[in-house]
Amino acid sequence: MLVLSRENIEQIYSMKQCLEDVEHVFREHVQGRVVTPVRTAIEHPKYEATSLFMPAYLESDDYVAVKVISIFPHNHEHGIKALQSVILLTEAKTGQHVAMMDASLLTVMRTGASSGVATKYMAKEDARICAVLGCGAQAIGQIQAVMEVRALTEIYLYNRTRAKADEMKEQLHTLYPDWKGELHVVEDANQAVENADIVICSTKATTPLFDGNRLKPGAHINAIGAFLPHMQEVDLTTLQRSAKVVVDTLEGAEHEAGDLLIPISRGEWSFDQLHAELGEILVGSKTGREHAEEITLYKSVGIAYLDTAVAKTVYERAKAAGLGTEIRL
Repeated sequence: MLVLSRENIEQIYSMKQCLEDVEHVFREHVQGRVVTPVRTAIEHPKYEATSLFMPAYLESDDYVAVKVISIFPHNHEHGIKALQSVILLTEAKTGQHVAMMDASLLTVMRTGASSGVATKYMAKEDARICAVLGCGAQAIGQIQAVMEVRALTEIYLYNRTRAKADEMKEQLHTLYPDWKGELHVVEDANQAVENADIVICSTKATTPLFDGNRLKPGAHINAIGAFLPHMQEVDLTTLQRSAKVVVDTLEGAEHEAGDLLIPISRGEWSFDQLHAELGEILVGSKTGREHAEEITLYKSVGIAYLDTAVAKTVYERAKAAGLGTEIRL
């Protein structure tokens, strides 16, 4: 078995490649070549934390993987990362477990790439201003992916604790030293949203982050933070103003997307109003953006086949490059 560290992965895997892998596997899913059970979520109320167990099988690629991810938001108090995860990759032809890899970086990358693909097909071509609501672990992948598909000129950063937004600003200066755009840290989420062509929601909020009336005509929203039924980042107004509400998978949304399930429970919205799964837009069976003024919303709770797809490429690249540590179990 090949064991791959975060450092190994950073040497061989980029956001550009991740976007390609994610777009490919979304298409595979729509065409019926992916098997993905609904993930198992185990709550740890004692620590306000969650563990997720996420298996998937890519029939066309002959790989199976399971990701175990831990989300412990209070870990910063102990100097430990809030998000920790590993992926076990299995060759489907023989059942051999061929790789174990750190998945913390890959989780951030593939979640970002999911939003990046949605942005590519749903945001305005001339979208230039981005609002980031929530500057935690997932936010950097969201920004990197959007930067790959749109030429941003301004980014507004909002976080409940301002210090994290300030840290994100410095991180972006380091990552993009030649970028000529402007970075703004703001104290109010509505202030960020009202300027934005693209809105990224990346928090653990249980109540909406902003007033949907503040959205610009033509705005696109990527809502990725609320991954459990009691979580909510966008309000009913945002849903009602969205000409197209798109999800990563219907099955996952029906089980976990609090942004949709909470208004449904109140009789204010219905899955009948859902426009599409993202993959349906990619293969052309459903439309993406049709005009400049429509507001669009992409709601993602995460799906295991994204992890299998990126793990496959990372493993094959690592083998070719001679990276990682071989162990005998």
